[in-house]
Amino acid sequence: MTVLTRRAFHKLAGAGLLAAAAGPRPRAQRGRAESRVAGVLIGAQSYSFRDRDLQGVIDGMVEVGLTSCELWEGHVEPADLRRRDAREELRRWRTTIGLDYFTAIRERFGRAGLTLNSYNLSFKDHFSDEEIDRGFEMAKALGVPAITASANVNVVARVAPRAAYHGLPVAIHNHSQVDPNEFSSPDQFAAAMAQGNGKSIAVNLDIGHYSAANHDPVAYLRDHHEQVITLHLKDRKRDQGENMVWGEGDTDIVSVLAMLRDHRWDIPANIEYEYRGGDTIEEMRRCFEFCKRALA
Repeated sequence: MTVLTRRAFHKLAGAGLLAAAAGPRPRAQRGRAESRVAGVLIGAQSYSFRDRDLQGVIDGMVEVGLTSCELWEGHVEPADLRRRDAREELRRWRTTIGLDYFTAIRERFGRAGLTLNSYNLSFKDHFSDEEIDRGFEMAKALGVPAITASANVNVVARVAPRAAYHGLPVAIHNHSQVDPNEFSSPDQFAAAMAQGNGKSIAVNLDIGHYSAANHDPVAYLRDHHEQVITLHLKDRKRDQGENMVWGEGDTDIVSVLAMLRDHRWDIPANIEYEYRGGDTIEEMRRCFEFCKRALA
């Protein structure tokens, strides 16, 4: 099965072909303008609303004014099965839950005028082959164009062929810790994408973690934008520094956003609120306002 590149996907989306294949959009979705600023799609990684349940994510995004969501697995899976001592129960849930469960979630977002730009399911070494394959079925039921994954390096060899089979790319998310089985460097990104023949494995670039690992997210985006499916926006200090209020760290969020705007690269830029702050809604609104000022 052919995997759509990011450019090809957005061309089809712009032409309305993907929407036609997915069926009519809910009325609320048709009536809500996208949260684009100067052409840049600003969304949310739902992990930002980790203090709320799924409905809290939907309500929070509507309140802040964001319309595009990278849906974190923790808002989809039963909370009581995400404990370390419930690993086998979670595996059983993932491989047996009916796919209509995920279709219903997609419809809930649609009724609120929200779209899902990706599903964040982090493939780890302990995932069974059946669990990996089921993840793609879940993502397709959610109607997303890609999976994002804080994956282990070693599991990519098993994920890449299934991504190719399902025609759904997996965008690898980076962290800052230097570990041979964790993604943090451009060389690790390159090695992963090579296993996917440059198509089925892509990049979910977390610009905060990338700068905390002493790499340059602006340069990476400039040189590899065709392979970047989604961005995580956050601000961190270099040298494994902490998450900071935006504008107080070492991550050049402004230049990243300006590059998306000026080159018209249609890459969802998802706010991931992780610094120590106050009320989630107020902090998400604060981050969104930062984006608006940067792109003005």
